[in-house]
Amino acid sequence: MTIQRPSLERMHELAGENHFAIRSDEEKSYVALFDRILELYDLLDDGLAAAEANAPQRDAGYRPSADENFCNAFVRKLSIKGVSHGPLAGRRIAIKDNISLAGVPMTCGSAVISFTPTDDATIVTRMLDAGAEIVGIVNMDNLAFSGAGDTSAYGPTRNPHDEARLAGGSSGGSAAALLSGEVDITIGGDQAGSIRIPASWCGVVGLKPTYGLVPYSGILGYDLTFDHTGPMARKARDVATTLAVIAGKDAEDPRQRDAALPNDVTPLTLEHLRGLRIGILTEGFCSAGHEADVDQTVRRAAENLATLGATVSEISFPGHLKAGPIVWGVFAEGVTATFQGNGHGYHWDGAYNPALADAFGSGIEQRGNNMPLQAKFNLMLGTYMRQTYHGKFYAYAQNLRRELRGGYDRLLESVDVLLMPTTPMKAHMHNPNQTPEELVLAGWNMVANTAPFNMTGHPALSVPCGMSEGLPVGMMLVGKKFDDQKLLAIADAYQRTFDNG
Repeated sequence: MTIQRPSLERMHELAGENHFAIRSDEEKSYVALFDRILELYDLLDDGLAAAEANAPQRDAGYRPSADENFCNAFVRKLSIKGVSHGPLAGRRIAIKDNISLAGVPMTCGSAVISFTPTDDATIVTRMLDAGAEIVGIVNMDNLAFSGAGDTSAYGPTRNPHDEARLAGGSSGGSAAALLSGEVDITIGGDQAGSIRIPASWCGVVGLKPTYGLVPYSGILGYDLTFDHTGPMARKARDVATTLAVIAGKDAEDPRQRDAALPNDVTPLTLEHLRGLRIGILTEGFCSAGHEADVDQTVRRAAENLATLGATVSEISFPGHLKAGPIVWGVFAEGVTATFQGNGHGYHWDGAYNPALADAFGSGIEQRGNNMPLQAKFNLMLGTYMRQTYHGKFYAYAQNLRRELRGGYDRLLESVDVLLMPTTPMKAHMHNPNQTPEELVLAGWNMVANTAPFNMTGHPALSVPCGMSEGLPVGMMLVGKKFDDQKLLAIADAYQRTFDNG
């Protein structure tokens, strides 16, 4: 195949976009250079075509009708079975709509991307090799830009406890599907709380693992420095078993390059919590919009942990309340760079997906008006900040992440675990009549406790700890890096004793 050559007019445009001009006596040279180098791209294109022709064929399943789609949690139902034995044998697993499953369309909850992967994400391969059956692709907020659960191109994901409310996002389908009776375990993604928010609002367990512990290769992300993916289930022990399967080194994922990953992620069991030091983070109860019943429910849960032998004390870190500017300073420009880099960005050593890059870039170019308001605003903001201030705020915010991480690390020298509400409020009511401003802000008003730990990389777990007004409340536990299984063991002890799982 022959790559299209740019016209002379387009070459002049390209020069202008890069802040220089082509002189008339240089035009023939540029034409010749483009033709010579693009002959090499012609060879690359031949290789791409051959790779796509060898993609595996699978039954892609179907889009369920409304009457068989519990809480609108499912985008697609299917059956892809792994081996007949292993730690996940017999377990039905659903994956978020941004995770590659070869031969099955992936849309990221949007009307922008039209893409069918040719390879499985690393974690999918690991789960199938451990005996799992993939039974569903689950709903998510449009391009993962909201924490509320109401922006998907397939419609909002409803809350299983009150369908007038939302499941949360962006992994809303991953949480709601767990209460359908059709799924045992799900996988979500988390860049600002997108596993833990819906886990809290739906009353399930959701883990944002330590940064780098679980490979992200084969999953559409936002920014290599804060992408996380992790398991969700009704019981902490199922999350722990799944984590042990999907965690570990993957040469294709640059997020793991410098991570000193533990050799053993075997699930822990704690019969008691004697000797465990839990710090109730005061500032975790101070978020804007926090509801008193949520705070009270989480504090009662902390008291319950004390009855299991833990030492519980109040602990303070004012820096927790100052994380917002760091989150936005990194998020706006980082995500914009990824989107403008066709869903991949540049300059990282790992496995790229050429077909996804093409599908993402062409989708944005041709159907950008279908992006959600949150994505449009973020792209405008990130572009404005980069062009006006040349990346200095992104750079400064990235540097501040080390200070934020160090602040939590110092707390975790005096206690083993931090405890706070996962979200400051219970599940939002679904309101389809919000103004654009209200819609955008309502998708981001629950991340004050979750987003800081995406910036620092600490493991953070939401475990259901009670009900208030008929709705679940989530308690978030945060630990030292790679103490993921310890958090899950604490949650398991809590669930076995108080039956809040």
